[in-house]
Amino acid sequence: MADKVSIRIDGELVEAREGTTLFEAAQASGKFVPGICQLKGLTSVGACRLCVVEVAGVNRLLPSCTTPVQAGMSIVTHSPRLDGYRKMVLELLFAEGNHVCSVCVSNNHCELQSLAQKLGVYHVRFAYSYPRRNVDASHPRYILDHNRCIYCTRCVRVCAEVEGAHVWDVMGRGVSSRIGAEMNKPWGKAPSCTNCGKCVQVCPTGALVERGFAAGEMVKKPELVTRLATLRRSAL
Repeated sequence: MADKVSIRIDGELVEAREGTTLFEAAQASGKFVPGICQLKGLTSVGACRLCVVEVAGVNRLLPSCTTPVQAGMSIVTHSPRLDGYRKMVLELLFAEGNHVCSVCVSNNHCELQSLAQKLGVYHVRFAYSYPRRNVDASHPRYILDHNRCIYCTRCVRVCAEVEGAHVWDVMGRGVSSRIGAEMNKPWGKAPSCTNCGKCVQVCPTGALVERGFAAGEMVKKPELVTRLATLRRSAL
């Protein structure tokens, strides 16, 4: 068993296991740190930047999901600076996509929507980009709506790390980035796809959905993938 180290989280002295991240240490101590790209059982990549925290002695904000604990660390999980930064990130996620919640199958079951409500994001200060993105409906069971994708890369990681199919990857750069299947093939024509649906279940928005659901009807179960990944890792 890994040794434990002492750190301070919001002034409270807590113990954390060596090798864990600040995000995991905060969760274990009952502290809420927002995050939308992180999912237990998948490799953490620090893509969304919502989980950033203040670390004493460090000028910049650090992503808690990829920063390992070190003895003597002192971190702050909530402050006016952090709250303002997180709201800005959420607003930019809404502004750079086409998120129309009222007609989304994940309405009221969307992690992006829930975080916005929890962090008090009720309007967007930035100009909407209104990008022209397509919908890939080539798969017989699932649909990919690029308009609702926030590039958390959960689908990429679960397909590679849990299913082992490596169907998904991020294509392009900057505002032209998008999730693509097998070197830009339509999803339905990707022979390596096993039709398992794991990518759909871990998607935090309505970007990856199952056919047959009307607005507000689809409830995803990422905890099933988390459990599978945990069991598989423990068996190694």
